[in-house]
Amino acid sequence: MNRLIALAVSGLMLLDGLQAPPTGETISNGRTRGVELAFSKIVISGDGAKSGKSDGYVLKRPCWYEPGPDASEMLKTQEGVRALWFRFTPNPTEEKFQEFLKQFKDKVGQKGRWWGPAYNAADPKGRACWADLDPFVFVPPGTTPPSGITIQELAEIARAALTVPEPTIKLNPDAKSYVNLPTWVWLEGIGEPRRSVTAAIPGVMSATVVATLQDIKIDPGAGKDRAEVREDGCGASGRPYVKGGTFSCGVRYLRSSIDQSREKYVLTVTTVWPVEVVDNVVPAQFEPVQVSTSRDLPVGEIQSNVRP
Repeated sequence: MNRLIALAVSGLMLLDGLQAPPTGETISNGRTRGVELAFSKIVISGDGAKSGKSDGYVLKRPCWYEPGPDASEMLKTQEGVRALWFRFTPNPTEEKFQEFLKQFKDKVGQKGRWWGPAYNAADPKGRACWADLDPFVFVPPGTTPPSGITIQELAEIARAALTVPEPTIKLNPDAKSYVNLPTWVWLEGIGEPRRSVTAAIPGVMSATVVATLQDIKIDPGAGKDRAEVREDGCGASGRPYVKGGTFSCGVRYLRSSIDQSREKYVLTVTTVWPVEVVDNVVPAQFEPVQVSTSRDLPVGEIQSNVRP
């Protein structure tokens, strides 16, 4: 039986509730951003997996094995794919089909589970990696096969699916600033400053990562000879303008933007969200999620005339 056909028809049947796709297609159970799970039982949930922006975190391994049914369940499932097997197998016969079933019948009564391959379709190497794995591997209880998914990798999948809000930059003055005039900077549209994602194989294991907004970084779009940045009082989302307040978060431009592209500076604000694994289920250390948003800002120069 062709290896890819075996993967598509038989390996996929390890996964309860999924349907076998036509050869060359995959089933993705809807993972967005940095991970797109194909032929997988992993369920991703949490507000951090919904609308938001990813920082492009890449999984270290693009494919893996996941635990599936026990020996009896597997045999029943494979007997149920008879029509698919005859459809995709070259020169199929009843004798060949029974020979195919024998590997599953031989495991009935033994303790353990069949594991099947899955992959990250967001990675260009994912499908090729998946194609090199066996369609199914019988694994004794309490063990993980080579390339079998681990709780560490499950946490990495949650991290790859993690997104954070892309807020709106607010300034005062807003439409245009001037040389030596303090420009206050803050963010709106962040919502809840805590985002979480859980990646779970139901009934087997799960891992949850949490990102919490800590602070922001301001890039004025100009060097120190043109701009002075104040970040000491920004806090997690900047400092909204208050009349008579102390300027502690923003930028003071020292030169006008008249000589810049489009006669504007491009001001960028980056939110920094440190990431932790809930309950320390694995000793994972993840870099913070950092997402940037930008806006144009023209900076003029107030002219004054000195009369004798």
